[in-house]
Amino acid sequence: MVKNQIIYIIGFMGSGKSTAGKELASLLGWAFIDLDKSIEVYTGKTIPEIFSQNGEAYFRDIETQLLRNPQSQTNTIISTGGGTPCHSDNMDFMLGTGLTLYLKLTPVQLKSRLSESKGDRPLIKDLNQKELLHFIEEKLADREQWYNQSDIIVDGMELYINQLHSLIVSRLI
Repeated sequence: MVKNQIIYIIGFMGSGKSTAGKELASLLGWAFIDLDKSIEVYTGKTIPEIFSQNGEAYFRDIETQLLRNPQSQTNTIISTGGGTPCHSDNMDFMLGTGLTLYLKLTPVQLKSRLSESKGDRPLIKDLNQKELLHFIEEKLADREQWYNQSDIIVDGMELYINQLHSLIVSRLI
């Protein structure tokens, strides 16, 4: 039984967390929160603006604060940022308060997806293709120690939302 009927979708940037989260929330009839969008609304700045004007530490503090917002703790799907589980004991918090779902992709799959949206992502915006793949490989290797603690791990490239919905519903009962 999911403790507070909340599902946290985690994974590397570009893994499809927001898309899957919206679809799952719709199928379940639950609320959907995109944590990055919530941060932008809260601060009145885009994620790239926050990183350039205030730095990553400030971003991570706001991210943790909004993740733990009690208003989002029932019948809600939360799509987290790629680094959310890796900071401020956020993974322990998510494991203790809901069901965690990791959308897993390989570095090559992620590079293919991220090549099209680099400008929107402050950590990769200035990287060429070789540097992007190296960055993904290093970050993913570091972050998987948190990601792999998830309650459910699915292949993000072979994601069938109806099958995932059935799996989650079976966990909610």
